[in-house]
Amino acid sequence: MPEANPTDQIADDGPLLFARVIDGKGAGRPIAWEEARTWQPAQEGEAIWLHLNRHREGVIDYLESLDISEPTVELLVSDRTRPRAFREGDTLVVTLRGINFNPGAEPEDMVSMQMWCDGTRLITLRKEPLQTPREVLAMIDARAEGPKDCGALITELTEAMITRMSHAIIDMNEHIDILEDRDVDDDDTDEILGRISVIRRNCLGLKRHMGPQHEALETISRQAPPWFEDHDRREISESIDRLRRYLDDLDISKESAVVLQDEIRARSVAGSERATYMLTIVAGIFLPLGFLTGLLGVNVGGMPGTSDADAFWIVTGLCGAIVALQLLLFWKWRWF
Repeated sequence: MPEANPTDQIADDGPLLFARVIDGKGAGRPIAWEEARTWQPAQEGEAIWLHLNRHREGVIDYLESLDISEPTVELLVSDRTRPRAFREGDTLVVTLRGINFNPGAEPEDMVSMQMWCDGTRLITLRKEPLQTPREVLAMIDARAEGPKDCGALITELTEAMITRMSHAIIDMNEHIDILEDRDVDDDDTDEILGRISVIRRNCLGLKRHMGPQHEALETISRQAPPWFEDHDRREISESIDRLRRYLDDLDISKESAVVLQDEIRARSVAGSERATYMLTIVAGIFLPLGFLTGLLGVNVGGMPGTSDADAFWIVTGLCGAIVALQLLLFWKWRWF
């Protein structure tokens, strides 16, 4: 889903995707880029949220105008997207990753979002379209019980991002359940094994990013500045618990996929071994018959029965007796 919307993007010549001034009561008003750059709170409890495209011109100049340190500016605009969080004075710097629901993307192709906040000003930055900020923006524009301060904004963004992760995990679990209930034919084996391999790759990709994200949220809970209030810390703790459960679900999904993959491969190998075994039995039956008929078919002088009209039936009866004896021996040896 494209993130840019003509009604939301106030300025077309800057990095701003949207901006809202939060009134401290759960609602907000849009603000243009030029005004946002020099914005200062007009009353107590007011805050501003700017959502920027970090690869557009003007982002670095704006961040530097806020006296953000150079290493932090580089982190906020870089593509180094490993989730992390740290406190820098009275500011909080966070990098999170969310599921990529853009067309043609796979769940493990995650999209990063950087955040910088000083308690009054929250700046979120992204490169690829990300739907999570739009969900929180809709809450603010609907004048519902939206975030009332920067701490609540951060917790809402985090919770919405984790919720979207849960959708991807639930979808993978449903696919595994469907594959487990499916009656697998030999013709479908390669297709199903391919689908299971995709699920396993998705699980590994999600866990590779969700593990560090779990650590980042714990850092926020422990080290956030004083403007991050106690109820915000409780909300982050709830998000941490949910993320931990999702990590456990990923482990279960991965193990279920491995078990299903091993089971299908075992079925395939067992079918091949059964076919090979039956071919071996058939070959064992016809091996002495082939030797006998080959010996009698040698075109040399002195072959017995060439002038006897009953010789053919004698040979046929002999072959039948050999087959009967073999079957009796195979049954006695429990070969079949």
